[in-house]
Amino acid sequence: MSLMLFAGGRFLDPVQGALLDGIDVLIEGDRVREVSDRPIQSPSATRVDLRGRTLMPGLIDMHVHVVSSVVNGVANAMTPSSLVALRAGRVMNAMLMRGFTTVRDLGGADLGLVMAVEEGLIDGPRLIICGKALSQTGGHSDPRARSETRPLYTGRLGQIGQICDGVDAVRLAAREELRAGATFVKIMANGGVASPNDPIHALGFSRDEIRAAVEEAENAGTYVAAHLYTDKAIARAVDCGVHSLEHCNLIQSETATKAAAAGAFAVPTLAAYEGLALEGASFGLQPESAAKIETVRKGGLESLAIMREAGLPMGYGSDLLGQLQKYQTLEFELRARVLPLSEVLASATSTAAKLCRMEGEIGALVPGAYADLLVVDGDPLSDPQLFQNDGRALRAIMRGGKFFKNELN
Repeated sequence: MSLMLFAGGRFLDPVQGALLDGIDVLIEGDRVREVSDRPIQSPSATRVDLRGRTLMPGLIDMHVHVVSSVVNGVANAMTPSSLVALRAGRVMNAMLMRGFTTVRDLGGADLGLVMAVEEGLIDGPRLIICGKALSQTGGHSDPRARSETRPLYTGRLGQIGQICDGVDAVRLAAREELRAGATFVKIMANGGVASPNDPIHALGFSRDEIRAAVEEAENAGTYVAAHLYTDKAIARAVDCGVHSLEHCNLIQSETATKAAAAGAFAVPTLAAYEGLALEGASFGLQPESAAKIETVRKGGLESLAIMREAGLPMGYGSDLLGQLQKYQTLEFELRARVLPLSEVLASATSTAAKLCRMEGEIGALVPGAYADLLVVDGDPLSDPQLFQNDGRALRAIMRGGKFFKNELN
């Protein structure tokens, strides 16, 4: 297997939140073989001189929708699946070029896209999927207008969710997604912004339905992620065993403490609401959805401080739709208004790896981990805008030991 030695730069350790000098990293094939604070002797390795730049782990986005190529959900769902798949390849390549070497899809992506990345048909991030998100009728994955009488177009790749009503239907839907290659289950347990018929305060699914999804996930050795905004919805989901709490804009201290004690984690997605507020209407966001944005946008920054104080671990998420995905790295700048930048970086590397249940494989450059790395001009611990402008500051991007961008020579 080929050997590659990175030396001569600064090394970002996201666990310590520090830049270290004098660290050599040896890559063998698709994995990290050795990391040392002394010069590594490997005569057969190709030496990569970092020339003072920063070497760091690849970024992880814990909440994306790679099949979303347009903001309008109905238009996206009605697009032919073959075209959606080709557009998804372009969406994923753009994510990789921003430095995201792993992404967790929260509704829409299927096993075919996972395999396309693994086979090299798509130059994109490593993809973790839940398949279709599960929703009740009229819930956050039901984009139909009130006057629409036809069934939901679940079979289309561009439709991010499916409808299931009742305990037995939820069990079957969860089992079907897991059978089809999902590695966790996603449910819509609260109202949403981009859907027309469910106000933010609306609760999604009964408690028994949520518990059924949790039981099926646990039977398969995995967990449930839930779309949640309000404190009431979050507390109910935690009581029912939901492990991954998405968004959490309106969470309160008592519930955050309860969630932390239960071993849950949160994935805030502040960039989504900034993007929608800036350009959502111009890209087809419906007026009834646009009216909901400020409710969750205002609470987002406050929620970060609440969850940090409660000790609730947070992963990095963006949750951007269609043309708004260009704002994916804006999350760094938004969170840095409240949180130390070192913690924001950890949320997109070492903390995210724990939440993905891939600690030691992604999110850190340690022996045995995948060789997912970035070479950056600048200091990621002091500049929250460093990753913006579609990865302009990234001199090299490697996933699984393969360069997808290399401007080091």
